[in-house]
Amino acid sequence: MTRPAAGATTAAPLLLDEAAVAARLDMGDLIALMERTLADFSAGRALQPVRTVLAIERHAALLAVMPGYLPGSEALGVKVVSVAPRNAERGLPTHLATVLLLDPETGALRAIMDGRLITEMRTAAVSAAAARALALPRASRLALLGSGVQASSHLEALRRVRDLERVRVWSPTRERRESFAREASRRLGLEVEAVDTAERAVRDADLVVTATASHTPVLEGRWLGPGTHVTAVGAARATQRELDAETVRRASVWIDSLAAARVEAGDLLLAERDGVSWNERVRGEIGAVFEGTLAGRARPEEITLFKSLGLAVEDAASARMVWERSLAAAAGPARPAGT
Repeated sequence: MTRPAAGATTAAPLLLDEAAVAARLDMGDLIALMERTLADFSAGRALQPVRTVLAIERHAALLAVMPGYLPGSEALGVKVVSVAPRNAERGLPTHLATVLLLDPETGALRAIMDGRLITEMRTAAVSAAAARALALPRASRLALLGSGVQASSHLEALRRVRDLERVRVWSPTRERRESFAREASRRLGLEVEAVDTAERAVRDADLVVTATASHTPVLEGRWLGPGTHVTAVGAARATQRELDAETVRRASVWIDSLAAARVEAGDLLLAERDGVSWNERVRGEIGAVFEGTLAGRARPEEITLFKSLGLAVEDAASARMVWERSLAAAAGPARPAGT
C-alpha cells in the first residue's frame, strides 16, 4: 500500500442525497450540458466502455455499472444503477442509482450522490437537445406513451425547446395516466389530456415520446404522420422494444452511441431481425449532429427518430455540475477585497 506524501490531505467526499442533487440541477442548464457532452462523445473526446449489465433473473431485475470520463471537463464518474420493475408494486422507484465522482488525477473520491434524479433528468435533457436539433420548429403537439417519471421529466424538458400547445398521455393503467394528467396540468399550467389508447395519443402528434417498461411494441409506425419526431427511451435491452418494425422502417434514426446500440437497442435490433435494414435507417450519433459533422433532418416531411440508451458520460458530466455547484454554495458569496 502506498502511503500519502507528507502533508498530503484527502478531503472527505461530499455525500449528496436526492434533495441535495435536485437543488443543484436545472433542466435548462442540463440540456445545454448534455448537448456539449454528446458532441464530445461522438467527436472522440470522451472515454466510455459499453456498460456491464448483470441480470438478476431470480428477482426479474438487473444491475448495470457505467464508468465514463470527459477529459475536457475532468469529469470522471461511475454510476451503479439497478432496474427492478417489480418495485412499482412496492411503491418504490423502478430505477435506483448511485453516482461516484472521482478525481481523475489521484483517484480520490470527491462525491457520492444519489443517481436516480440524475438519470431521470439527464435522459430527458438529452432527448430535448435531440428534439431541438431534429424536430420541426413548429412542432407543438406532444404524445407521451408512459406516465412514469421519464414521461414527467420529458414533458418538462421538451417544453423548454418547443412551444407545446397540446399534450396527450397514455399508459396501460387508467388511474395512473389520469393522475399524471391532473398533476402535470396543475404543476405546469398546461392542459394535459389522458386518453384511452396509444393510437389516440399519437394520431396528429408531431412529437412522440415512448417511455414505458413494455417489452413489446406500444407504438405502431402506421400512426405517424409526416414530419413527426419520435423519442424512444424506455427499451434499453436487446430483447426489449417499444417500437414496431414499421416505425423504424419509416424513420431516419439517430442514436446516442453506435457501439451501445449494436448491443442494447432492441428497438433497432429486433426491427433488423424483421427485415428493416440498419444501414439504410440509422444515420449515426446525435452527438455528431451537435458537433456539426453529421446532418440532421433533411426534409420537412421526414419522420425522425432518436433512440436513447443513456451514457455514462452523461452521468459524469451531470455529477460534476452538481459537485461544483455544491462546493460553490458551501463557500458562500465572495467577499469584497479588504473586508
